[in-house]
Amino acid sequence: MRLTRRGAFVLASAVVLYAAGEVLGYALFRALGGIALGAVLVAVAVVRFRPDVEVDRTVLPDRIERGEPALASLTVRNTGPRRHGGFAAADRLGTETHGVRVRPLAPGTAATYHYELPTTRRGRLEVGPLALDRPDLFGLARGERTVGGTASLWVHPRRHAVRPARAGHPRHHHDGPITDPPLRGSADLRAVRQYVLGDEVRHLHWKASARTGRLMVREYADPAQLRCTVVLDTRPRSLTAAAFEEAVEVVASLLFASATAGQHCRLITTTGTDTPVDSGLRVARVVLDELCLVTQDAADDAPLLPSPLAAGRRPGGVVVVVTGPDADLGPARRWHPDTVIRLGSPPSAAAGAGQITAVDAADAAARWNALMTGAA
Repeated sequence: MRLTRRGAFVLASAVVLYAAGEVLGYALFRALGGIALGAVLVAVAVVRFRPDVEVDRTVLPDRIERGEPALASLTVRNTGPRRHGGFAAADRLGTETHGVRVRPLAPGTAATYHYELPTTRRGRLEVGPLALDRPDLFGLARGERTVGGTASLWVHPRRHAVRPARAGHPRHHHDGPITDPPLRGSADLRAVRQYVLGDEVRHLHWKASARTGRLMVREYADPAQLRCTVVLDTRPRSLTAAAFEEAVEVVASLLFASATAGQHCRLITTTGTDTPVDSGLRVARVVLDELCLVTQDAADDAPLLPSPLAAGRRPGGVVVVVTGPDADLGPARRWHPDTVIRLGSPPSAAAGAGQITAVDAADAAARWNALMTGAA
């Protein structure tokens, strides 16, 4: 509860009027001061009354491509023993609010309200909680409290139709091309993890299980499995803010297309983001969620590729770097990228093999598709 500016002025006037009435001996001033003070006290009592309500909120869908429609459904239920006369509320949408006028409800009844959510910006939008705002009749005080939890809307980058990444051959043991035809029946040990229901019993790692006290299994990967690694430059000096959003769209398009085509995909950023390597819709969702939150938070003098990764072995399969028109690849050259996509500059005929220069994401997607068609 808090007094408005008008309420604070009326309270101060009440004190001045009553004091003047006492000093000057005017009963009228004392009466006016008492009336003003009474009005403030009544306003405080009104706004302190808070309806007993319960709020349920759903966001459908909870993940959406930028620019696509998303809907919030808000159900307000009167859990009190008395009918309430309705009130104004505001549902919080990140840094913004959406006004809701809750109609009067009898005990045990509920009302549902629907409204569209803003999806014009990439990111995770926190929806809620609901702020109940109950002003008095004369606007002297306001009472506000929040009810209900929050829900998240993940606004993914816009995706463009692109072909899955491909190179001449997949790589064996992450180093060098495999034979043609590809090796069959072999496997790389990728990790040792805790056993989950459905894992192959023959892959149990007994030494690790004895050491940890939990059942552990070996996780294998087919060396002939196509792989795609995309490195996103998050240095502010490499890309303008607008070009960076286009770059995020390019990365989202490439990784989504490759992951859903069955390739093992990996996202790396300058600031050290390194997603698990896997394929399918599950990893596509993980990557898109990461791209919801990625920002240009790297230092301008940072290398494009984080030093610990640059010192390691080159990932197997296709490596794509998405950066600005004049950015230096630095240590990333050690990975010998198959394709370098430079956003924010007109296409250049002088671009070398494996280089794509494009104005925006749509242009880059078209040139990528042409490159993949030529490699077929």
